[in-house]
Amino acid sequence: MGVKQFGFGDYEQSTAKKRTRRERFLAEMEAVVPWSALIDLIEPHYPKTSKKGGRPPYPLATMLRIHLLQQWYDLSDPAMEDALIEVPTMRRFAGIDLISDRIPDETTILMFRHLLEKHNLGEQIFETVKAHLKANGMAMKQGTIIDATLIAAPSSTKNKKGKRDPEMHQTKKGNQWYFGMKVHIGVDKDTGLIHAVETTAANVHDLTPAAELLHGEETVVYADAGYQGIEKRPEMEGKGIGFRVAMRPGKRRALPDTPEGRLDDLIETAKAHIRAKVEHPFRVIKRQFGFQNTRLRGMIKNRCKVNVLAALANLFMVRHQLLCRT
Repeated sequence: MGVKQFGFGDYEQSTAKKRTRRERFLAEMEAVVPWSALIDLIEPHYPKTSKKGGRPPYPLATMLRIHLLQQWYDLSDPAMEDALIEVPTMRRFAGIDLISDRIPDETTILMFRHLLEKHNLGEQIFETVKAHLKANGMAMKQGTIIDATLIAAPSSTKNKKGKRDPEMHQTKKGNQWYFGMKVHIGVDKDTGLIHAVETTAANVHDLTPAAELLHGEETVVYADAGYQGIEKRPEMEGKGIGFRVAMRPGKRRALPDTPEGRLDDLIETAKAHIRAKVEHPFRVIKRQFGFQNTRLRGMIKNRCKVNVLAALANLFMVRHQLLCRT
């Protein structure tokens, strides 16, 4: 069930005009996404015929490509439908010919997302991409960096139910209150790739899902000061892990100007240098792909989305290495 290749790659090479940033990006993603593996994963769950006996379903490859376009450009279902009508580059990437093909409407796009959520396919897409990267020599090693970031949810009650999302909660960071969710990740300290991802409401302490962010073969774990006391958690006993947790900022500022104090400060600087790698995948997810606010209600929907985004962030971060192998 392949997508029609009638123009995206060939079009890029046959035109003399300068390629846009979007065209360059999509050409790279075309080359690095493991399309066959993802289609094989989803196909058993994808309808072969229309339930109502009408038009046949859109090709799975087209719907998968549209779903990934949504994640890369942070588009709602209606905005994605509009983009397919208005943006030729996106249409070509999805394998849609405006003259002979129907363009999936926002309901069709929504139904595909619901299919992924129903069958837990977001998590499986993440695992499939991890396996693809491992097969390309990008295995996770002995060290893990763990961290969490806040994603805001709409605090307004101006919606159909007149309520905020009951699965989102508020938390205080510094002197500011946030309402929404947290994305927790475990990142390989050498490659910077995400190997584990969890989602919780914003009020859940960072330590709570920490054990789920480890792959089990770590000898060392790096974390910021919010993870103080992690080594005392019962789920961490007997793992043989060395924890490199940042000193609390106040304690670090109070270090004495002595040889011992200066050494401790150098150690903190070294830990921070390693920990900085965890910021790259967060920056890709929040800045490159625009996921700074939730549009979907409920943790199941957002968990599926976050797992797909984590998979796409990994592919984006190593796209140049993957392109060299093709």
